[in-house]
This record gives sequence, C-alpha cells and structure tokens, in this order.
Amino acid sequence: MKPIKSYRNPAFMNSKEARALRILAEYLEPKSRLEAEGVEDTIAFFGSARFPPGSPWYEAARTLAFRLTQWSKGLDPATQRRFLVCTGGGPGIMEAANRGASEAHGRNVGLTIALPREESANTHVTRELSFHFHYFFMRKFWLAYTTKALIVFPGGFGTLDELFEVLTLVQTKRMTKHMPIVLFGTEYWREVINFDAMVRHGTIDPADVNLVHRTDSVNDAYDWLTHQLTEQALGKPGAML
Repeated sequence: MKPIKSYRNPAFMNSKEARALRILAEYLEPKSRLEAEGVEDTIAFFGSARFPPGSPWYEAARTLAFRLTQWSKGLDPATQRRFLVCTGGGPGIMEAANRGASEAHGRNVGLTIALPREESANTHVTRELSFHFHYFFMRKFWLAYTTKALIVFPGGFGTLDELFEVLTLVQTKRMTKHMPIVLFGTEYWREVINFDAMVRHGTIDPADVNLVHRTDSVNDAYDWLTHQLTEQALGKPGAML
C-alpha cells in the first residue's frame, strides 16, 4: 500500500504535533481569500448573539450597517471595496450588521467560530467572504487586522474580550493605525464598565477614557465614524496592527 503524504494524513493533521500547521492555515487561507477579493479595509461590529430581530439593539445595528455601507459605496469608484462591514458571522448583532450591509447591496464579511453548540454563518454574509475558525485568537486577529473602525453594541463575555483586546492594542500603541471605537448604548456600558473608577484607582490614565466614543444615536455614530474614516483612513489602504 502506498504511504500517505503527511499533509493528507488526517491522524497527523488533527494531532497536537500539527497544531502549528492548523494555526498557520487559519492565517494564510483567510489572507489569500481576502486579497483575492480585494478586501483591505473593514468596519467591525461586535455585540451579543442574543438580541433577536426587531429588538432595539438589533435594529440599530442593522440601520447603522446599512448607512455605512451606502456611504462606502458612494465613495470614489477606485475605493468601492473599502470599509466592508465585518462581524463574527453569527446571530444577534452580528446578523443585524451583515443584514444591513446586504440590504444596502454591499459585500460583507463573516468570521464564525467553532463552538460546542455549532452555529453556522448567518444567511446575510457574502458567500465568498464567509470564514470559519477553530482558534479564537486567530479569529480575533482577523476581526482586528483589516478593521479601520469598530462599533461595539451591548454584549457578554465574548464582546468584552474582543473590545478589551482592541483597547489594549490601541492604548499600548501596538496598533499603529487610527482606530475609532464606538460604544453604542451609554447606559449599558456605564453600568458594565466603570472607566471613571479605573481612573480613580490609577489603573488607567484619564486620557484612556477618550479612546471610545459613547452614543445612543445611529445618526451620531454614523456622523462621527464617517468623519473619522474620511480624515484618518481614506487614502491609506491596507491593514496595520
């Protein structure tokens, strides 16, 4: 019997010895596909998977994604693939943002993750831009790498994890690109994260509070984000951490 090549051997490829290869695959395969599709810049939406269609947060995310996609499509034709909506690809806020972008006839990105209770990508993700990850840290890398702006709706542990990873990169200047961050839902975020208390206890600097823009208004979020992107990102394609 002819021996099996190592990379065609499921027992090896799924073993702990091949973990580095699997991690590398979750970097190289999305990279090659994003490059082939001309995706250089995205606007990421984070938030809970638990908000159903029709709920206030869901509809706000849907509307904001719709408007940002329309704005992006209205840019110079040479930049028509700029600022695609990107989410974790699941239900709730993620579905709402992908749906809003799709309803504006825009391409959008979904980055799903393998979980014990398997969730497939929501049906609004552009087929060619639907990705599925095993490793959370590789998924978070791609959620941040092409992102030029971040909108964070109320969410749980996963949302907080994603938000604080980006905040840490911005605060420590390991992320060199300008990163406008919107916290949508002022009452929720005031209760869940007490930035002022962190300043009082000396764990962050007073200026760190200004790393985020808080709002309850789709209009305000849209105006602030498009201004930030126009001033800081247009003319600067490509992703930089």
